[in-house]
Amino acid sequence: MGILTSYQLRWERKKWRLRALMKARELKAVQDRTGQIGPDAILLFCTFRNEDQRLPYFLQYYRDLGVDHFLMVDNDSDDGGQEYLADQPDVSLWHTSAGYGAARFGVDWLTYLQGKYAHNHWALTVDVDEFLVYPFCDTRPIRALADWLNASEVRSFGAMLLDMYPKGPVSAQPYQRGDDPFQIASWFDAGNYIMSRNDLLRNLWIQGGPRARMFFADRPRQAPALNKIPLVKWQRPYVYVSSTHMVLPRGLNLVYDQQGGEKTSGVLLHAKFIDTFSARASEEAARAEHYAKGLEYKSYAAHHDEDPDFWCNWSEHYINWRQLEVLGLMSKGNWA
Repeated sequence: MGILTSYQLRWERKKWRLRALMKARELKAVQDRTGQIGPDAILLFCTFRNEDQRLPYFLQYYRDLGVDHFLMVDNDSDDGGQEYLADQPDVSLWHTSAGYGAARFGVDWLTYLQGKYAHNHWALTVDVDEFLVYPFCDTRPIRALADWLNASEVRSFGAMLLDMYPKGPVSAQPYQRGDDPFQIASWFDAGNYIMSRNDLLRNLWIQGGPRARMFFADRPRQAPALNKIPLVKWQRPYVYVSSTHMVLPRGLNLVYDQQGGEKTSGVLLHAKFIDTFSARASEEAARAEHYAKGLEYKSYAAHHDEDPDFWCNWSEHYINWRQLEVLGLMSKGNWA
């Protein structure tokens, strides 16, 4: 890396941190239980809006994995989700009515909270519809993964976002509050992915899957990114550049083996495609608060009347993490 490039990236990182400090003024504490955070606590950071239906299962899933404390930002919900979270003993909650897009899609808010509370902690950053699966997650808590990463002197852990969907029209099976969404959305694309490397930031860029073939078939390069770095041993100077797709310093993006081998990695099961999908797509397309003024959601909304059916003859039914490793979608690497 040239001296000029290194200098530019350091200034880029400082710029995002300064921006996050300014955006902190948009946050109002609803319940601050951060005094409970122990020195070795594993923390989860998340922004949400009108996700009350999903929140009970989301919390239970990550509690079962071993997350110690949740730091949540409510972007002006009106469905009762804020009140529900405020009553949870392991949740610290902030509220903001400011624009999601103007806060880099929530990244600025979380960057401020991560800088203040996550220093020297393993920090997991996910959306409410993303569920981390990692090697041995059925028998080992996330602390075991964190301890192994610490012992291996690894500071970040990569995961591919895997879109899950039902067999048949998305609206056919109603999702009930608190249910496991993967009892409904239990299918995924085993292939149909393309990968490239960002030479500046060194991250992989992955696209494809059901969203690419259903909504972006004529413009695959505009399909959503599926590469994520959700788990980081956080230090105060760190920042996410684009959602959890890329991080600075850029060495954190090397979550893959550059010599052709395999690094330990996981998958984020993505439970977007349940029966609430079409209505949510229309709402978010109108709000235009997401990336590129809601381009992705506008593509979804254009199919609103079709009640999409993602299932095809190549769809795979989800079983467990070992299946995903066999298919090459994640790897246990040298973690035995």
